Amino acid sequence: MKKQYLKYTSCRSLHLYTLFLVISFFTFSCEKTTTKPNEDEKPPEQIDKLQLTEVSIPAAFDIKKGAKAKITGKGYQANDVIALTPLDELTKSYTITVTKIEGDHIVVVFPEDLIEGRYTLVVKRGELSQTLGTTTFNYVLRTDIPDREGKNVKGVVHINGEGLANVVVSDGYNVTKTNEEGVYYLNSNKRTGYVFISIPGNYEIVSTNNNLPLFYRYLNANPNIIDTKDFELKPVDNDSHVLLSLGDMHLAARNDDLAQFHNGFLSDANQQITHYQAQGKKVYAITLGDLTWETYWYSNNFTLPEYVQQISNLKAPVFNAMGNHDNDPYFASDWLAENAYRRTLGPTYYSFNLGKVHYVILDNTEYVNIGGSTGNVGQRNYNAKIADQQLTWLEKDLAAVSSSTPIIIVTHIQLHNAPSANGNTPNYRTSNAQQLVDLLSRFNEVHVMTGHTHVNYRVPRGEKFMEHNTAAICATWWWTGRNGYSGNHISPDGSPGGYGVWEMNSTSIKWHYKSIGYENKYQFRTYDLNNVHITADKYASAANSQHKGMVPQYAFDFATENKNDEVLINIWGYDPKWNISVTENGSSLTVQRIDSRDPLHIISYAMQRLNVNAVPTFSSANTSHMFKVKASAPTTTLDIKVTDRFGNVYSETMERPKAFNYSVR
Repeated sequence: MKKQYLKYTSCRSLHLYTLFLVISFFTFSCEKTTTKPNEDEKPPEQIDKLQLTEVSIPAAFDIKKGAKAKITGKGYQANDVIALTPLDELTKSYTITVTKIEGDHIVVVFPEDLIEGRYTLVVKRGELSQTLGTTTFNYVLRTDIPDREGKNVKGVVHINGEGLANVVVSDGYNVTKTNEEGVYYLNSNKRTGYVFISIPGNYEIVSTNNNLPLFYRYLNANPNIIDTKDFELKPVDNDSHVLLSLGDMHLAARNDDLAQFHNGFLSDANQQITHYQAQGKKVYAITLGDLTWETYWYSNNFTLPEYVQQISNLKAPVFNAMGNHDNDPYFASDWLAENAYRRTLGPTYYSFNLGKVHYVILDNTEYVNIGGSTGNVGQRNYNAKIADQQLTWLEKDLAAVSSSTPIIIVTHIQLHNAPSANGNTPNYRTSNAQQLVDLLSRFNEVHVMTGHTHVNYRVPRGEKFMEHNTAAICATWWWTGRNGYSGNHISPDGSPGGYGVWEMNSTSIKWHYKSIGYENKYQFRTYDLNNVHITADKYASAANSQHKGMVPQYAFDFATENKNDEVLINIWGYDPKWNISVTENGSSLTVQRIDSRDPLHIISYAMQRLNVNAVPTFSSANTSHMFKVKASAPTTTLDIKVTDRFGNVYSETMERPKAFNYSVR
């Protein structure tokens, strides 16, 4: 019979299991300290203490469900009841009876439904009681794994009780592998507070928190305590799989974001998931950071657990990456500000495998947050940098990976600045990006997925390396689809709000950008510039004189009327291996790549803000996935054909004059 004792499948049980351990441990400074077991725990007040002597309970019970356990001590009686009270005060309490009294100990059986976690044990005898102490209950596959000197974390990675060899296990510092029996040993400083596995290809983790894979287990804070942490896997076939890359959600309970998230993104993405699953393909998702918006964590009571509740509606397993806005704004310390994320979503950097592809999630935000303190949101400033410790860990992680294995790196802040129309490789945005590039140089194919900018662009470095900066699920922070605004969903570069779709077939990789609410073939938008003239009278008529006067500043080149018979084409998925052709009456027109803002974004966001006498926060982005052609007359029809690097063709027969409005395609 399949053992289910490792499986706990609700957010509640995850938090309850870890709440005390992680909060107490994550106050560690950079200098390692050793905390005495239970030194900061105050057991309930003892009432009429029983005369129990020589009592001893272990720091942790590594047990099987329904198995017998011993509690040392003398003076117990057959009618004694033992109460198990959770330290988090949220998990239910339990009571157990004494099964047998044997000399210097009693034998008990813990409840089948006991949730893993930390409890205070109290013996009750009528009106009398005595506290025995505090311990952690931890379910394990094997209780006979011997300790090993110098190793304080051990366990088994198994499939329905059968150990699996060569699975990579780490605590974010050290990296090891399971032996032929699936057993691993690790020497951990326990600073991160968890141990995790790099899920091997063609397996999935059994334990989940709704749709979040629980590939990690929390540890006791004390390095002197030996933790046993098991992981159960199940075999699947994910050699052919689809991955959704989900950038910048910024969920914060504002701007009608939750309604837009459900009615727009979730509806669209779940349709895609169903489509691919019907083809027999496994579908997964990876977020690119900024799941939430820390500015509003406390004012709107919307933090990471609320995000977990929302993303649980996606019908695919979701792996998460941390963004700058997922830090706790009450802490002016990168490490401490990350603790809320660790408590809710686990590791801030880790790896896993799907089929023949190796995925690595990194955190490249160094959160500074000057002025942050309890009750005070700081400046929320940060640096774009990958911590040295992550790079050290990454080198160890990659040591087990063949150079022929495709590598996907996921991190929030872009490695490179946005490219310009001249085609030159842009400078780095992440300060030590070159170190990462160097670490990856031996691999034949590397893709880096990033977010942060809310715009689309791609930066190739040679033939083996490409960064894919992906526009946002929230587009312009949910503004343009807000009730009373533009009725569309558009990012600062003019890309529709959307996400990446990656189709992995063994080691063959293809990708495209999926616009929310549109068909897959919607990959560009055209503008007849003869009809694009952004004025205050037309687009900000309700503004006062001061804000009307700001319209030219935010309208950029489109503040000036253009009757030159030019057409602007915004191709949000463009990379240098795409091809654009435009013909007019059978004759080819010259296509020029330019840097430009998107006029639809300008009227959908900036003009809407000025119209209510507010200064726009998120200016339209100057982007290089723009192309311009000049027609011979204002009423000619243009045939536009865009071919991506995989040979897919997207086309439009553009009849002119073409209207310019909030729903232009």
